[in-house]
Amino acid sequence: MAQRNTWQRERVREALADAGGFVSAQGLHATLRDENTGIGLATVYRALAGLAADGGADSLQSPDGEALYRACVSSGHHHHLICRNCGRTVEIEATAVEQWARTTAEKHGFTAAEHIVDIFGLCASCTQAQGERVDH
Repeated sequence: MAQRNTWQRERVREALADAGGFVSAQGLHATLRDENTGIGLATVYRALAGLAADGGADSLQSPDGEALYRACVSSGHHHHLICRNCGRTVEIEATAVEQWARTTAEKHGFTAAEHIVDIFGLCASCTQAQGERVDH
């Protein structure tokens, strides 16, 4: 069932785009609360779930198990490299992963298989900054 396009959902969409990276529902709600929008946390959760279902947002689970959302940049299936430190995100294609997932599913008799692959690490800037802290 499609969600209605309310002003609250539109404001959540705008705030998500302004966030510039992955953010939790609670983090996005805090931003909206600070702006005195009057949008409640439950509304933020519903809007984010709807945006993710409609392809307007990427959704992933952090290493801590928290759902994170980001305004979708690409259409279609893709994967992410995500910096654990600063949150910088790069969308990547992973042809080898796609082939592996398809072959593995078929080998075990599965059809219509889906997968999610997100890689967490440190971006070059954060790696360099950590190296500088260690050196000094």
